[in-house]
Amino acid sequence: MDATGDELRALLDRDRIRQCIERLARGEDRRDGAMIKASYWPDSVTDYGVFQGDFDAYYAWVIPGADAITNTQHVLGQTYTELDGDSAKAETHVVSYHRVNMGPGENGGERDTVIGGRYLDVFTRRDGEWRIASRTMLYDWYQDWGQSIDWSQGVMGMPFSQEWFSGRANGDRSVDFFAGRA
Repeated sequence: MDATGDELRALLDRDRIRQCIERLARGEDRRDGAMIKASYWPDSVTDYGVFQGDFDAYYAWVIPGADAITNTQHVLGQTYTELDGDSAKAETHVVSYHRVNMGPGENGGERDTVIGGRYLDVFTRRDGEWRIASRTMLYDWYQDWGQSIDWSQGVMGMPFSQEWFSGRANGDRSVDFFAGRA
């Protein structure tokens, strides 16, 4: 392959790796098992510091997920990728929001928390497909934002015209959007 062909292959490989990272974030936010399985190799390993294990253990940890974590959103930043044939290393910045039900009590109820960190992923390409072979999470910061909003009141003092404007608190309109039903 000539230099232009090599550059094009690298560009496509980086794009497919990024698509895999995006698919996984969407799958985790929706607890969508098919999207998660399509992002990891079955023999992959994961280490989040608070969880470490093989894919089956990770999958059981994420699906159905902790009952206390009622909502998540992973906002992905830049991904730095180094390609090496059929393997690659990638670092992706992430800000992950979690709505956590702290239970009853003075500091209980639902609280909004956010974590800033980075995913260190090792990817392998098998039969032309890139997936995660291993993932390590690095934590750079954490913030408890306090009590969660009551979406029944709308936002900034203005009521919503439809319940689905409150994101995944009342279903997930994006599922209908991509299925052509919205």
